Amino acid sequence: MPITASAKKALRQSIRRKARNLIRSNAYKTAVKQLKKAVATSKEEAQKLLPKAYKAIDKAAKTGVIKKNKAARLKSGVAKLLVK
Repeated sequence: MPITASAKKALRQSIRRKARNLIRSNAYKTAVKQLKKAVATSKEEAQKLLPKAYKAIDKAAKTGVIKKNKAARLKSGVAKLLVK
């Protein structure tokens, strides 16, 4: 357990940041999963979900949950799914 006041504050901040990062992380992961499932069923539905997946991935990269290159790699992989 933290002893100093600054350490206590740092702990509170890290807990809040972890929760925020988990929300962003889960958002982009579920968006990609939904898109992959939609590609298997119908192409039109997948086309509608593509911008949502892009948005979730971009937000995760912007806030530092994932790195910029990983975001680009994910977006590229998702786009390739629709082409196949």
